[in-house]
Amino acid sequence: MIKTALTLTMTLSAGLLSLAAHAQMSPVGLWRSIDDATQQPKAEIRITQKAGGGLSGVVERSLATTPSPEPNCNLCTDDRKGQPKIGMEIIRGGQQSDGKAVWEGGKILDPENGKNYSLRLTPIDGGKKLEVRGFIGAPLLGRTQTWIRVQ
Repeated sequence: MIKTALTLTMTLSAGLLSLAAHAQMSPVGLWRSIDDATQQPKAEIRITQKAGGGLSGVVERSLATTPSPEPNCNLCTDDRKGQPKIGMEIIRGGQQSDGKAVWEGGKILDPENGKNYSLRLTPIDGGKKLEVRGFIGAPLLGRTQTWIRVQ
């Protein structure tokens, strides 16, 4: 009886650890972006899984030390034109590639220039960091940022 209880406890513990590790190797969570020019924290973005399977990433708050002179996305050309950058959905879509810890097929908006880019998200460093690649056409023609997991 004690042996059975111990085996069950160990099995459940291993299963929970496996689930936690799997959850960390996902882009879902709260992330801190880093400004390319200053290398300082720029914003916190929450990425969620939509009911239909795609991802959604929303800017929750700015971490900039000086307020943006332009709080709205006036350079956006879609339904986000003129909307506040805080609360804006900047990631739309994206699905996990078969058998890989990579999410592709979505779009990411740069609210500073109003442009949409194709998106590739890759959790790294055990899920503590997220490589965010925005590109036009081929992934070789783009830019990668590394975001840091907040939670």
